[in-house]
Amino acid sequence: MNTVPSSQRRGLLALALGLAATAALPAAAQTAASADGYPKQPIRLVVPFAAGSGTDAVARLIAQALGDALKTPTVVDNKAGANGIIAAEAVAKAPPDGYTLFVTTNTTHSANPSLMKSLPYDPVKDFTPVSRMGNLPFMLVVNQALPVKTVAELIAYGRTHPGKLTYASGNSTGIVSGATFARMAGLDMLHVPYKSTPPAIADVVGGQVSMMFVDTAAGLAMVEAGKLRPLAVTTKERTQLFPQLPPMADTPELKGFDITSWNGIYAPAGTPRPIVQKLNQALAAIADSQGFRERSAKLGFDAFGSTPEAFAAFTSSELAKWRQLIQAAGIRPE
Repeated sequence: MNTVPSSQRRGLLALALGLAATAALPAAAQTAASADGYPKQPIRLVVPFAAGSGTDAVARLIAQALGDALKTPTVVDNKAGANGIIAAEAVAKAPPDGYTLFVTTNTTHSANPSLMKSLPYDPVKDFTPVSRMGNLPFMLVVNQALPVKTVAELIAYGRTHPGKLTYASGNSTGIVSGATFARMAGLDMLHVPYKSTPPAIADVVGGQVSMMFVDTAAGLAMVEAGKLRPLAVTTKERTQLFPQLPPMADTPELKGFDITSWNGIYAPAGTPRPIVQKLNQALAAIADSQGFRERSAKLGFDAFGSTPEAFAAFTSSELAKWRQLIQAAGIRPE
């Protein structure tokens, strides 16, 4: 009969005990150990809108800063279309390993559940909140040939030219803002939806569409070039980024008008907590840095961070808020 030497038996016993101890470690402890080396490969930031959109511009700032902070290549992957649904579904189905992140807005995580009859993703169950990154104010812009310089003049023009005004949209904020404006002002307006913001802007500049509600990051260049005329911001109060523009709510017919677009980062559901924490710490430092804030402000983006827990609570509250906005605007789910 073959026998195992005592020294070898002791080695095997130690190995077995070691494996048993590792297996007995809490899952979080094992994950923490595996997260120590994160990241070991490039990180992909998925954006639900086309290049040239406001969210895309912000995502590229984040990608550069996050790549520098974590010392790994960080790339932007634009997956535009279907009001952000294509990108959201792709991220929801991605491996929860911290290498696929979603830089998105209220379109996919606040408005879509009320704009659509069904979605291939759940904004809460299918994602892990990492950090809110800031607010992206929207402004009402019109074609330069339109003979109006204020919101009140636009309303008066619309009432004397029923059915002549059209508004473009490239995201949910544009959709809801336009429908809310039309309802509150009592105007007969035609909605012209676009796959993304850049072609919508081009058609407003070209005169094919009268106006649109556009995020400042995407519309600022055309405003500064004199190709679009800004009339107001959609926020309840004036924004420090554009103090010269009055809020929509300053117009008597639009009292209470307050629609704000936000930006944040999610990971797929099940992403290990230590990885989420590491990402959150890096993003919080980025959002608080003066350089990032200054670069963001030039895009019209008001940057700030949050904890994952605060972002989760905010996500839930925004779902309820946008449901009310959409119902009040009279928009029926498609």
